Amino acid sequence: MKVMVLGGGGREHAICRGLKRSPEVTKIFCSPGNPGIAKIAECVALPAGDMEAVADFAVKNGIDLVVVGPELPLCQGVADAVRARGIPVFGPSKAAARLEGSKDFSKQFMVRYGIPTAAYASFTEKGKALDYVRAEYAAGRGVVVKADGLAAGKGVIVASCLAEAEKAVEECFAGAFGAAGNVVVVEELLVGEEASILALADGDTVIPLVSSQDHKRLLDGDRGPNTGGMGAYSPAPVVTDALMREIDETILRRFLRGVQAEKLDYRGIIYAGIMVTKDGPKVLEFNVRFGDPETEAILPRLESSLADALMKTALGKVSQIKMRWSPKPSVCVVMASEGYPGPLRKGFAITGIEEAEKDGVIVFHAGTAEKDGVLVNAGGRVLVVTADGDTVTDAIAKAYAGVAKIRWTGVQYRRDIARRAVNRK
Repeated sequence: MKVMVLGGGGREHAICRGLKRSPEVTKIFCSPGNPGIAKIAECVALPAGDMEAVADFAVKNGIDLVVVGPELPLCQGVADAVRARGIPVFGPSKAAARLEGSKDFSKQFMVRYGIPTAAYASFTEKGKALDYVRAEYAAGRGVVVKADGLAAGKGVIVASCLAEAEKAVEECFAGAFGAAGNVVVVEELLVGEEASILALADGDTVIPLVSSQDHKRLLDGDRGPNTGGMGAYSPAPVVTDALMREIDETILRRFLRGVQAEKLDYRGIIYAGIMVTKDGPKVLEFNVRFGDPETEAILPRLESSLADALMKTALGKVSQIKMRWSPKPSVCVVMASEGYPGPLRKGFAITGIEEAEKDGVIVFHAGTAEKDGVLVNAGGRVLVVTADGDTVTDAIAKAYAGVAKIRWTGVQYRRDIARRAVNRK
């Protein structure tokens, strides 16, 4: 089987690694890839945003399966373009990808099919949005302000006070998130513990993967600005067997009913970001692709063939998938550039990766580049260091031992990834 993966971050590195370990796979292409991916796949440069170029490459190179990593090409219709050429694609259609591409559409979908979520209102006028925010705070309720469209994980502002909420609304309508902020969604602030539930889905079946928990805030103790994610662990103890049954019944199965009712071509992963509240699990957001960095914590635990699972999903045969998971917990820590999630300091030499990997950790490349033969930091989230262990405490210690061996100027990372799991025990 020849597989083509779209994307160039830590998530795609984890996917390529999983495919490399699948016995069916004979060749992996990745576009654009990164220096880490280049060690296990052939990286190819295709014009960014050109869906037909992807389809042409797949046809010319006899690709058997295309796996889409990021949300942007899905929202641009890459799955539609490639499927039109008769090639299986792991990823939903452009119409279905609106579940992530438009927060307003996603919220409407949840309401239509009875999926529990936060109360909300959507606005195209700044004044009306500000009036709504002020009324919510006057009633003693906090809010979350979201740019409607794609904003690389940065268009969500959890306001700590009225002034911060007003500032978020002002920034959205002032263009801080580009066209993504033309519509602004204001939600009630849910209180509880978060969990990430990823599931394989087609039009008939949905099968959840093992649970995980992301760490969105930049700083220890869940402080600082929201990021794309600073680390994750799997499984998440907050997701008990009883809670998982409730999530399956009230969220995943209702999602599937909505997909069927609206005739959406959904063959891929559905990611439900969930807040476990006192009133039960509620959906914070839907994503239409593997989470990042959850993927770097989850996929290393997979003992069965990733390629088999992805191909059967692409063919609409999710009901035939059987997955085996390691019982060992996994922890991943994101190492980021100085300034992230704002303006970055980039181009510094990275050392210590090979030394870290000698101790059994996996180092996924997320934002690296080669400059004059030297590996340098080239993005916000640069590396993701993953380790497993007999206990979550063991996995934490092993992951941070790996992190300690890797260096570059200005590196930053959280030092409390998975502490919530330890404290819960």
